[in-house]
Amino acid sequence: MEKIKQALLESYQNFGGINHLDGLNLPSQDSVENLANLCLQLLFPGYFQKESLTQEGMATFLDERLEKAHQCLAAEIEKCCQHREGSCEFCANEEALHILKAFPALRKLLTTDVEAAYVGDPAATSYEEIILSYPCILAIALYRVAHVAYHRNIPLLPRMLTELAHRRTGIDIHPGATIGSHFFIDHGTGVVIGETTTIGSKVKIYQGVTLGAKSFKVGKDGKMVKGIKRHPDIEDNVTIYSGTSILGGDTRIGANTIVGANVWLLESIPADSICYYKGENLIVRSRRDREQAEG
Repeated sequence: MEKIKQALLESYQNFGGINHLDGLNLPSQDSVENLANLCLQLLFPGYFQKESLTQEGMATFLDERLEKAHQCLAAEIEKCCQHREGSCEFCANEEALHILKAFPALRKLLTTDVEAAYVGDPAATSYEEIILSYPCILAIALYRVAHVAYHRNIPLLPRMLTELAHRRTGIDIHPGATIGSHFFIDHGTGVVIGETTTIGSKVKIYQGVTLGAKSFKVGKDGKMVKGIKRHPDIEDNVTIYSGTSILGGDTRIGANTIVGANVWLLESIPADSICYYKGENLIVRSRRDREQAEG
């Protein structure tokens, strides 16, 4: 054991880039998981706590949970912001309040997401089943909270929240992505949605879909250029079937389009289209023409 200890001490000296010693306290994964659970309890009261709730008891419930959520948020935000380069001018308490103020609007959005799952899945029997068991609801809910924090320029915490959802569900949504209402991910496993993706309203995607980058621009210093548009735009009323990859910051899928399974797309598709592979060829057709031919 002494030899192992000495070898590790030497490793900590030689490979210090993955140490965090003598520094400020980092946000705790356990605390972030506790925060995520508090957020879910506020967003879906009656679903994610052990005790049952009544309408009469909601004010008392909110007094307790809001105070806990505010304390937890403020504590983690303060730790996150201490690690920002340069001085930190954030007031953690005010930032925590700003995020909590967004919850009524987030609940309105999440209601549309649950509705989209119920309407979009013939196997769904109730909202209760969807909220308690569908992985997409957990992933989308934590993404929507993280998205608010992301746009407040809070470091670390937004990604920790969405990666917690990723671990639990297999759905990877970057907090920087912009997603409209009535969003449904059916099945969910293996879905990846990149940071600069934009998704309109009433979009449905299936398992194994990647909305990713086509390539990564490298600067003169040989380092990858960050902060540029590199993921696709998906307009309203689009359905993307399983195993499809849509890549590139210039790629746009037009409204009311259906993208078939296992399609590899590096180019834009016009609105009101259907695209799929026939053999090795990518076929892009007008939905109207196909519907008339089938009618």
